[in-house]
Amino acid sequence: MDLARQITVEQTTLWNGIAGLAWVDAQALLDQMFRPFEELLVAAVAANANSVLDVGCGTGGTTLAIARSLGAKGHCTGIDISQPMIAAARAQARREGAAADFIRADAQTYAFEPASFSTIISRFGVMFFDDPVRAFANLHRAARNDAELRFIAWRSADENPFMTVAEHAARPLLPNIPERVPDTPGQFAFADPHRIDRILLESGWAKIDIRSIDVPCHFPARELVRYSTQLGPLGRVLHEADEGLRTQVVATVRAAFDPFVHGDQVRFNAACWMVSAQGVRLRSANARK
Repeated sequence: MDLARQITVEQTTLWNGIAGLAWVDAQALLDQMFRPFEELLVAAVAANANSVLDVGCGTGGTTLAIARSLGAKGHCTGIDISQPMIAAARAQARREGAAADFIRADAQTYAFEPASFSTIISRFGVMFFDDPVRAFANLHRAARNDAELRFIAWRSADENPFMTVAEHAARPLLPNIPERVPDTPGQFAFADPHRIDRILLESGWAKIDIRSIDVPCHFPARELVRYSTQLGPLGRVLHEADEGLRTQVVATVRAAFDPFVHGDQVRFNAACWMVSAQGVRLRSANARK
């Protein structure tokens, strides 16, 4: 099995197993925590957008928010590799009667109808492709001429200390916590803006704009233990520890988050990129403004 195929299998297994189930369990918490990004993307979708694709839609919070904003004049489709997350998104869409549908598939290979979307967006959903050029080329084929691509991705781990507190605190007790490898699929895969620019140019996008944004986020302090021990690299291995070790890890990790706890709230700044590009049928850097 080649490396790209191996990574795809690993990501599929992860998001259809422990990671996907953890996100579904924490859906309300994560939707609250990431609502500022949802609002940024809803505001960025052009008034004349009528067919929107949400890549890596997860449990569908952003997809449904955009569907609500479009109302009767448009439609939003979410795509994600995770069956449990797509099931949760579909259930919520049924409850709301929303003009949205959801596809359980890999966006880098799915056979979208060509030139079918006026806008393609993503909230932290595009950093997990094993072949990002192939993925964005596939999205480019799905975009109409002059369609807009807009996504939010994390900057570096160093700029987002909140996101790595749990694994750093727990690693002396759990040395099998997966290490983060730069430029590989995962949360910080798009930390380097030059890499983002190259990927988008090579996959056919033009008029690329990459802007740094710093977004205040918060969630209830009562949810901190669940957040810090069920999600991310720690969440993938903590269940393997015996009860005594788990208790020790939970206490250690909770204490490490003290600098981010303010009364009954957890607060942190999320350091991200807001990326936009245009789906014109040009494949040269000369197409850029």
